[in-house]
Amino acid sequence: MQYAQTDRERQAKQGDAVGSRLGVTTIAVDLGRNVDDDARMTSDETNQEALFMDRALQILLDKQALYELSCRYMRGLDRTDAELLQSVFWENAFCEYGFINSDAPTFIEFAITALSDHISNQHMIGNTLIEVEGDEAFGEVYFQAYHKVKAESGFEDLIVAGRYLDRYERRGEIWKMTYRSERVDWSRTMPTNDPYYEMMPDSLFGSRLDDAVYDREARSKTV
Repeated sequence: MQYAQTDRERQAKQGDAVGSRLGVTTIAVDLGRNVDDDARMTSDETNQEALFMDRALQILLDKQALYELSCRYMRGLDRTDAELLQSVFWENAFCEYGFINSDAPTFIEFAITALSDHISNQHMIGNTLIEVEGDEAFGEVYFQAYHKVKAESGFEDLIVAGRYLDRYERRGEIWKMTYRSERVDWSRTMPTNDPYYEMMPDSLFGSRLDDAVYDREARSKTV
């Protein structure tokens, strides 16, 4: 399967799509055509418009499904939910992070073991650029990951920021990741300073697999 595609080729395809949408494609016009010809052309144009709208809507639906894969991935990391993490990968997916390069189950076990020793975590998604090409798609997903970790004296805040470079496949009607690579752009470590916990001890805090997000019944409360 050929994945490489130059920017020029990609832009040319996009230009063709836009050109067709705006009616830029040259059409030979017969000034002597009759009313039936005009009716058929109008019908053809309507059909093309409907096809364009259907395709545009499908691409938006595909992009939303692909974006939600990263949302579930982030929840899986923060809640140390191995089952949820596994659900975003196809069985032959490859994870390339540098410090670990492996199949998805091996990566997931590694990640959960590492995160379970942290006091707390929060993984956030930033800019998300997804390009859908039929049943295949490519993504660049910016992230920032916060980790509260044990230090020699107290705790430290470790922030890692970068991008996920992804490849996705649609099999049947389902999108999942076949490749994810983490590329780190910057990081910062500093002593933890979170007096909020002492100031507001009655606040509701997040947790792992027993987090409130899994208890939808609790959201049924009303006044």
